[in-house]
Amino acid sequence: MEKKNIIKAIDQIAAQEPGRLAYDYLGKTNTYGELKQRSDAWAELLLEKVPAKAPVMIWGGQTFDMLACFLGCVKSGHCYVPIANYSNAERIALVREVSGSPAIIAIDELPEADLTDLTVIKPEEVPASPKGQLDDSQFVSGDENFYIICTSGTTGKPKGVQISHDNLVSFVKWELADFNLPDHPRFLAQAPYSFDLSVMSIYPALLSGGELVVLPHEVTENFGALFKALPETQIDVWVSTPSFAQMCFLDRTFDAAHHPGLSHFLFCGEELPHKEVEMLKQRFPDSHVFNTYGPTETTVAVTQIEITDEVLAKYDRLPIGRVKEDTRITIDKSKGDDGESGEMIISGPSVSKAYINNPEKTEEAFFKNEAGVQSYRTGDVGYFDGDVLFYKGRIGFQIKFNGYRIELEEINFYMNQLPIVRHAVAAPIYKKDHTIKQLVAVIELNSGVARKYTEGALTKMIREGLEKDVMPYMIPQRYIYQDALPISQNGKVDIKAVIKEVNRA
Repeated sequence: MEKKNIIKAIDQIAAQEPGRLAYDYLGKTNTYGELKQRSDAWAELLLEKVPAKAPVMIWGGQTFDMLACFLGCVKSGHCYVPIANYSNAERIALVREVSGSPAIIAIDELPEADLTDLTVIKPEEVPASPKGQLDDSQFVSGDENFYIICTSGTTGKPKGVQISHDNLVSFVKWELADFNLPDHPRFLAQAPYSFDLSVMSIYPALLSGGELVVLPHEVTENFGALFKALPETQIDVWVSTPSFAQMCFLDRTFDAAHHPGLSHFLFCGEELPHKEVEMLKQRFPDSHVFNTYGPTETTVAVTQIEITDEVLAKYDRLPIGRVKEDTRITIDKSKGDDGESGEMIISGPSVSKAYINNPEKTEEAFFKNEAGVQSYRTGDVGYFDGDVLFYKGRIGFQIKFNGYRIELEEINFYMNQLPIVRHAVAAPIYKKDHTIKQLVAVIELNSGVARKYTEGALTKMIREGLEKDVMPYMIPQRYIYQDALPISQNGKVDIKAVIKEVNRA
């Protein structure tokens, strides 16, 4: 892929092969020609309804119109800010506050929310066909924002990661060049579009004349629906978190005999367990399994390695890969504990310019290195063995669980706001392979509360309280009640001590 405008490149495929399939949503298909027509129509509407260059929030799932709307936004000079349709109304308010967006597109029906001073745009407003008046000079390009992903935050407010057109070009060029993908690949599109793992499927597929084959969130969250849909999902390239693939092992038809075209597995979002790759190689003996790593702030992923039989035999804890050619990772050993490991600093053209409207967090995380290259302090501890990079864990209290990046302190913040709680800590329970098995809440109640309620009633109250403020994947699965939590020398709850204690139990 040449360094040219992403949207022009997708439109060029549509012009040359309008009948080529671009999207398969549980058997309902759409072509590149339809994608261009619908995205053009969206773009013309947005030019009329949204102030120039303003970010646009998009509420929805993983339907074809969601994708067409993304492209419509960037064709009209707007970056898009996806919000998953299983979120709550509070999430809309938070994303609106962070992004400063004046408009929300409701691909799906919105929850009851305060939409004062917010332009709400619905699919039925889009004309059946565009007028043909689009000017491609208005397309998002260069350092202009292509999308914004809102992550977790330590004080209850998410951070809006700005990803530019050129950030995305750097990532897609690398994926299309370095993973030896098949021609016109059929990509699994399973990750919700508010999760940047989805970008590992979307743009590599569209820029190679490939196809997105969707397993939507409502299907993947229901075992019955998933195991009915999975055998009918014919793909070449699997993109998911390791934990999603592990779940699919429960389907006995998840093997090469039933998925003969499935040649590549691309994993990102959390640590890849050794045993999982062993199982994949048993079920898909001729496939290529890639482990990748990268924070949202550096555009999806910046390292990769194929986990061959030799790599599997050599390492118990699998490497996260070699750094992509246009990027540099340095190790700040002052943040390590053994002279070799330390905080990973990523520098290169896929590094975000900043968190939107958040200069304080931006200054903490982003800087220009000695060569003037945009750089990001990951908060992740790693080390090199030759040119191969390994991940050790987080410096602070941010974790990856089921592929989602979660700030434990954000969950703590909201639990500690509840009137029945004196102190509360969200703690990950680790498996032997260093992946997270479960998220638990360790709670010290306010005086007298325990006498009034059963543990079941307390847990229900806490879960319902959290549901108002955090995403479903951030709600702890188990609740432990203690008379007192350990207090550190500065008078605060000793979070590290709590995490150690629950992992000893």
